[in-house]
Amino acid sequence: MDRQALLGTFDLTGRVAVVTGGSRGIGRAVAGGFAAVGAKVVVASRKAEACDRAVAEIEAAGGTALSVPTHVGDLDQLEALVARTVAAFGGIDVVVNNAANALAQPLGQMTPEAWQKSFDANLRAPVFLVQHALPHLRASEHAAVVNVSSAGAFTKAPYVAMYAAAKTALLSLTRSMASEFAGDGIRVNALAPGTTDTDMVRSTGPEGVKAMTSGQLIGRMATADEMVPAALLLASDASSFMTGHVLIVDGGLTVH
Repeated sequence: MDRQALLGTFDLTGRVAVVTGGSRGIGRAVAGGFAAVGAKVVVASRKAEACDRAVAEIEAAGGTALSVPTHVGDLDQLEALVARTVAAFGGIDVVVNNAANALAQPLGQMTPEAWQKSFDANLRAPVFLVQHALPHLRASEHAAVVNVSSAGAFTKAPYVAMYAAAKTALLSLTRSMASEFAGDGIRVNALAPGTTDTDMVRSTGPEGVKAMTSGQLIGRMATADEMVPAALLLASDASSFMTGHVLIVDGGLTVH
């Protein structure tokens, strides 16, 4: 394999990628990165203004993008997201389930409402977004699903047990999807980031960031951009022989 052929395995030219939570953090970085290598990117997030800003930045850099404000906890909006994507771009090749809800309540003090809200965003949404997109993924010659889990699925998770439980379940879902959809030519893998410099992480405050970072062998947070190559690997033909796998990019957090 020469240089051109090797680099070509990462090329997403002509492919349509839906990125949930695509207006900020890891999702925003992934959306921009995928557009930079040729994908038509759909930025889906709750706030229309944030989606529009992300799309404007991608287009200013020469990429192609579409803003589709979407609350992933609303199943009707997931169906509408797929419909808008197909109407604009003709199909779907890649789904990146990145949107997350980081509700934190200690064990023993959880409310049913918080539990439901957490699992609706972190687990139910990926199931039903892929389900709505399935006919279009089946029609694609390069279908890939990337479920963004968390390195917290492999560690203890005090105070964020709801989040970690949903992200752990997403790994099981990834393996099941990979198994059931393999015959359709759809690859399904997961990305498990460690502590990354996002609004969600910063919202825990300086002490929270310090606690999360202290366990990583690389003693700092990742930048959101550092997650892009891993996501691109899983979404592109560079991982054509990978499915049902979880790629951990965590600065050494889960090394024992």
